[in-house]
Amino acid sequence: MQFRTELSVSQSPTPISLGHGILTLGSCFAEVIGQRLLGHKAKVLVNPFGTIFNPLSAHSLLRRIITQNVEGLQGGLLERQGQWFHYDFHSSFTSSQPEALLQLLEKAISDAHAFLQDTQHLLLTWGTAFVYERQDTGQSVSNCHKVPQKQFNKRLLSVTEITQDLQETLDLLYSHFPAMQVVLTVSPVRHLKDTLELNSVSKSTLRLASHILQEQNTQVSYFPAHELLLDDLRDYRFYSSDLLHPSTMAEEYIWDKFAAAYLAEDFTQFLQVWQQVQRDLAHRPFSPESASHQKFLHQLLTKLQSISSQVDVQKEIASVKSQLI
Repeated sequence: MQFRTELSVSQSPTPISLGHGILTLGSCFAEVIGQRLLGHKAKVLVNPFGTIFNPLSAHSLLRRIITQNVEGLQGGLLERQGQWFHYDFHSSFTSSQPEALLQLLEKAISDAHAFLQDTQHLLLTWGTAFVYERQDTGQSVSNCHKVPQKQFNKRLLSVTEITQDLQETLDLLYSHFPAMQVVLTVSPVRHLKDTLELNSVSKSTLRLASHILQEQNTQVSYFPAHELLLDDLRDYRFYSSDLLHPSTMAEEYIWDKFAAAYLAEDFTQFLQVWQQVQRDLAHRPFSPESASHQKFLHQLLTKLQSISSQVDVQKEIASVKSQLI
């Protein structure tokens, strides 16, 4: 007897090979998948500007990356309790001096632009269709930075607004990087502050927008992270203690589905080797100086050296060598 409906994810016609550049951008789920890729030695830049929940802010920053545009950044600066922040960036971008903060932001944009030159895949994750707009300028913000809510107007983006804005961004992206493959996802994280009813409206808006864009662009695919948690796993035991975020087990399940659908054969073959190496690296001996453990370390060093031409394992090699006697 079957008690759940398992979601089958379509195979990507353009999978990610080992060594392909990957940029993740958007909500905290972009961070989750990005960190998984990073942990498996993928060449990935993970959310270079921090968590971005709404589509318009994510698209705006992506356009800055594509063209290395640092103009007009001053207009988003704000000061709070002696620290400077920017409405378009995560609160981790902060400084006691506005000039120093602008330098940090310009460097982040420049670094992301440089990374994009050798990137084949963009993973873009939307979190919410609700947007906060500054009352003084009408501009949408990525982060309110604890500024009183009365200084913003909150509204629900329309499907048309989202699709038009991303289509314009994709046109710009493809004019510079015509072979770029884009993976769209809707974050499975629930936004309870919007109420559960409006969270459903928000996610539905994002899902319809992603479907339209996928239909209109052959290089855009959709990965059903939201559906995997909501319709496949479909149980509170797969949520973390806040009942909003996926649990570690759910993240592992969603990652496995992503890997099976989007990673090329050379990458999956490498993962089998790398997972064993990771287990070996995590081993903690009772007697580090014993002959058996020293033999184990030499074998591990050989494994690392054998894959050093595929991925960067210099830190791991140095760590193992430091344990040899």
